[in-house]
Amino acid sequence: MSGARNVRVLVVEDDPVAADAHALYVGRVPGFGVAGVAHSRAEAHRLLERTPVDLILLDLYLPDGHGLQLLRSLRAGGHAADVIAVTSARDLAVVREGVSLGVVQYVLKPFAFATLRDRLVRYAEFRAAAGEASGQEDVDRALATLRAPQPAALPKGLSGPTLEAVTRALRDSPGGVTAAETGAALGISRITARRYLEHLVSAGRADRSPQYGQIGRPELQYRWLPSDR
Repeated sequence: MSGARNVRVLVVEDDPVAADAHALYVGRVPGFGVAGVAHSRAEAHRLLERTPVDLILLDLYLPDGHGLQLLRSLRAGGHAADVIAVTSARDLAVVREGVSLGVVQYVLKPFAFATLRDRLVRYAEFRAAAGEASGQEDVDRALATLRAPQPAALPKGLSGPTLEAVTRALRDSPGGVTAAETGAALGISRITARRYLEHLVSAGRADRSPQYGQIGRPELQYRWLPSDR
């Protein structure tokens, strides 16, 4: 997208840590810029009234209403911005309704920068192709670019199923867990569990703090951040 105006992105996410991470990710993708950050449905409405936006990075669970309610009201008001939903919701009925309202991509939490970058790059390719179709083949090619993303990229040595298992174990332990406890619960080594837990910290989905009070070196305690949506 060299020489073109940046795609203006509004990040809508109620958790401040996740919102900052998403905005940072957007700013790292060439051709995209953050137009604003909103932490609620009402704040998103206010920003959209005064700020031009091309794409909304939308969390579906907001403190003052569902993200699709926001999207319905925007469509009723004639707002045509595209939407990438960022959520942990896996209800296919919600996905179908979102598609009907103009959600062009879904990104499931937790995710790494590479996952969102892939979606944004493909969205940029779709925008570049829009308006240039000379026939059915061009239309099919543009839609295939948008709808068929590459598998989400994880750091080398990490697997999706294991990440999901570690994520679930962390979410189910509100008091926090150590790498040793996670490894024992899942049947993996402490070192392996720690790699996945550190990945979740880097992705902004967990935090860590030293656990004192035991003999020897303090162990890190990991906790899922309270933005599980």
